[in-house]
Amino acid sequence: MKLNTPRWWYRRDRKHGTALRMLLTPAGWIWTAATKRRLAGGAWVNVGAPVISIGNLTVGGSGKTPVAMETLRLLRATGVEAHALSRGYGGRLEGPVRVDPATHSAGDVGDEPLMIATTAPAWVSRDRVAGARAAVAAGAEALVLDDAHQNPALKQALSLVVVDGETRDEEWPFGDGSVFPAGPMREPLKVGLARADAVIVLLPTDVAEVDPELMEEFGSLPVFVARLAPEGPPPEGPQVGFAGIAKPWKVERSLKAAGCDLADFAPFPDHAAYSGGELKALADRAAVFGAGLITTEKDWVRLPPEWRARVTSWPVRARFEDEAGFLRLIRSPV
Repeated sequence: MKLNTPRWWYRRDRKHGTALRMLLTPAGWIWTAATKRRLAGGAWVNVGAPVISIGNLTVGGSGKTPVAMETLRLLRATGVEAHALSRGYGGRLEGPVRVDPATHSAGDVGDEPLMIATTAPAWVSRDRVAGARAAVAAGAEALVLDDAHQNPALKQALSLVVVDGETRDEEWPFGDGSVFPAGPMREPLKVGLARADAVIVLLPTDVAEVDPELMEEFGSLPVFVARLAPEGPPPEGPQVGFAGIAKPWKVERSLKAAGCDLADFAPFPDHAAYSGGELKALADRAAVFGAGLITTEKDWVRLPPEWRARVTSWPVRARFEDEAGFLRLIRSPV
């Protein structure tokens, strides 16, 4: 059973979730030790093509997938045959297999690879080394790895850490710094940043600039700012929104900021597999308001085919403020 992301994870003061945080802190110590041991014993295999890791320091909700898609777009626009590689979380296929949006479903390969495959070649493989070798054999000149900052299987030419830069409403991207399950961190902040080559701070379009205090966290690391912008306006008329991502409240906030007449919003756990009953309940709720249904592109690809015509997909894309500088960075190892 999947659970919604605890909102208190992202509060800097310990007044929120105090008892649970204390109870779960010893498990966080075990998680930290296991991550350190795994990284120390990594193989770091070189497969003959540069590997660019798009990762993060928290357990979800930073915006890795839009950044991976934009990284692929920029590389391919300059003539580099860049392919995506993912473990295919939520999919049943072990791989290596190249994702085909015409024949694969999210249940086969996972929602994120299926979404990426609409714009660039994408592979899924539980064994990252085998997947990387398959992609290189198929002509990949560079590999963009989704969610690999804590995975030591492949030698990485660049390790880029994506950070959610939204700090309003007393939220902080790293909470109070506690490691999962006591907080959102996959590893202590300074430990994770020490392996990074650069930081990408992702902002919504309605936030003017990065919090200076947040910028101080990154020390001397290069920082690139990207904005998560919708590809188009939301549909007219009232809508009932829903999302199964790590921070569903951000989708609700973004829809309202884009001018959506949001009658209601339903949060679900990350990577939620929507049942027929849940979708019918959403449709019934929308009928109460005379509204349509709207969700993220990532959620939309997980819907059963018969429901996709009934739900509006609202895609967003990451766009870099210093696109030329970011392109120089990702082209440097190619």
